[in-house]
Amino acid sequence: MSTHPDEKGATISCHDVTYDVKAKIDGKTRKKHILKGINGVFGQGMNAILGPTGSGKTSLLDVLAARKEPKGLAGQVLIDGKPLPKNFRLISGYVVQDDVIMGTLTVRENLAFSAALRLPEEISNEERKSRVDEVVIELGLTHCADTKVGTEFIRGVSGGERKRTNIGMELVIKPRVLFLDEPTTGLDASTANAVIHLLASLSKRGRTILFSIHQPRFKIFRLFDTMHLLSLGETIYHGPAEEALGYFSSIGYECQPHNNPPDFFLDVINGESTSMNLDGTEYNNSKGNEKLDTANGKESQLTLATEFLKSHYYSDLKTAVNRIWENIPDGKLVTANEQNIEYPCSFSKQLVHVSQRTALNIIRNPFLTVAGTVVVIFLSIVIGGIYFQLDNSVETGIQNRIGAFFFLIMQQVFSNMSAVELFIQERAIFVHESASGFYQVSTYFCCKCIFDLLPLRTIPSLFYCTISYWMIGLRANAGAFFMYTLTLLLTGYAATAIAFAISSSVSLAATGTLFIAICFVLMMVFSGLLVNINSLPVWLRWLQYLSIYRYSQNALAVNELSGQKFCTTTLNISTCVDGNFYLTQQGIDYSPWGLWQNQVALFSITVGFLVLAYIQLRRIPKLK
Repeated sequence: MSTHPDEKGATISCHDVTYDVKAKIDGKTRKKHILKGINGVFGQGMNAILGPTGSGKTSLLDVLAARKEPKGLAGQVLIDGKPLPKNFRLISGYVVQDDVIMGTLTVRENLAFSAALRLPEEISNEERKSRVDEVVIELGLTHCADTKVGTEFIRGVSGGERKRTNIGMELVIKPRVLFLDEPTTGLDASTANAVIHLLASLSKRGRTILFSIHQPRFKIFRLFDTMHLLSLGETIYHGPAEEALGYFSSIGYECQPHNNPPDFFLDVINGESTSMNLDGTEYNNSKGNEKLDTANGKESQLTLATEFLKSHYYSDLKTAVNRIWENIPDGKLVTANEQNIEYPCSFSKQLVHVSQRTALNIIRNPFLTVAGTVVVIFLSIVIGGIYFQLDNSVETGIQNRIGAFFFLIMQQVFSNMSAVELFIQERAIFVHESASGFYQVSTYFCCKCIFDLLPLRTIPSLFYCTISYWMIGLRANAGAFFMYTLTLLLTGYAATAIAFAISSSVSLAATGTLFIAICFVLMMVFSGLLVNINSLPVWLRWLQYLSIYRYSQNALAVNELSGQKFCTTTLNISTCVDGNFYLTQQGIDYSPWGLWQNQVALFSITVGFLVLAYIQLRRIPKLK
């Protein structure tokens, strides 16, 4: 992706940025300072934010990228001396620490997905394809462009190629600023070196690269242009990376020969470094050329942060940030909560592209469709075999039908527990893509619901209903078969909707599975079959109205037993029981509305929990 000669990387500056969170300290909720009055100027080139674990480097990166929740945040971030635009998250690139790409898609398909949704609609399809091809070539992904990224079931590209694909998804929009959170995490030394060299080459073509990194090797460190070093949320150095060793030497910290500079910086911060003069005498860790008077037990009270405040690097930095700030009219501030997402694509276009990706993901996951359908067919045959061709006798006719309905409903409900993983598995991808402006939450939700309910729930259920109905030998009537199928389909949809609501509310699959199992078991208890509802305390009886088992069981019973007689002939004496009499005994309304009210209830539960799932999905924090 060639850069025009006059194209210039943006300059990001932060002015007295402070970030606080509430945390429990010694059993009490107190304010914890994550960032303390941070100033910095990051221009075109490689800008690295270093520091030990807990120093606040990722928080600072998120603040600069406008991806931090505004609560507890103070100060201002500017781009080229101006407040960040409302669509800054759309025009800048952000690569998260973990992989957030669809593993069932190829490298090229992932890049094309990003280009389709994040580039303005006026850009032609040919130009989008050209941009994808340019990124593939620039990132050295030509040899694996048509290879699937890979999942736990699909062998895909290497770790370095996955990381480059993540970077490529941001580069297709040609951002002037590219943010990366720990880009070398999970990579071996050679692959990490290759990724950073790639970023360095991009920075030389007119981009501002800004990233956090923990402990890079020397070959990586020497590629840095600007380094911002943090300790417990405070700046202890900001300036040219190549001058950092000289600065630390001037305040009494000498890096030993063959020691990796980033390792040395972390040792100094953690208090594990002994500063030595060339003649072997110790220096005061805070004052450059004053020898430590150990005999008198004098200890320096100055910190690395205060030493930086006295350096010319801080003076130069302060001058630079003040010069930028003076150009702001009236010092106007723009807070993060004013930055609304303006999507480059319409809802319909988002729906098309997200649907295409969702469909591809399902097709390339045969376990989800084929295996699931095979299991359902097997279970329907088992249930049909157990209750094969039921008779109409008084002794077993009604009892076996009610028992068959219970097992049919239970299997239909618990077979949809897998839906609880729907939003949990792709949670990281959804959060990143929605925060980056790929699509609206409503687009994602509609696509996931449509492509989960139709191929993964409806098709297996149709096989299930057809096989079980005729094997059990229920009413040979088209209308009764239709009602039976509709009831079990709505039962499956209601169970799936409950799973969706739980899936969008929790982040761990184990937690979601536990919650949904509890819900289904309680619904089973209040179905009216295992325990007489009237025998329960009044304050518990209302739970029957939330039981999908109850509505499904009643609908199937009315559909099959209403108007049907069950007879036994002994010694030429015929004894008959009317199905309506059984329904009356159970308190089940077998009128036409009595049948359809159960369908309405199941439909209402489905819609209600889908709405709840959507609300919970919207409530997932998109910012950190």
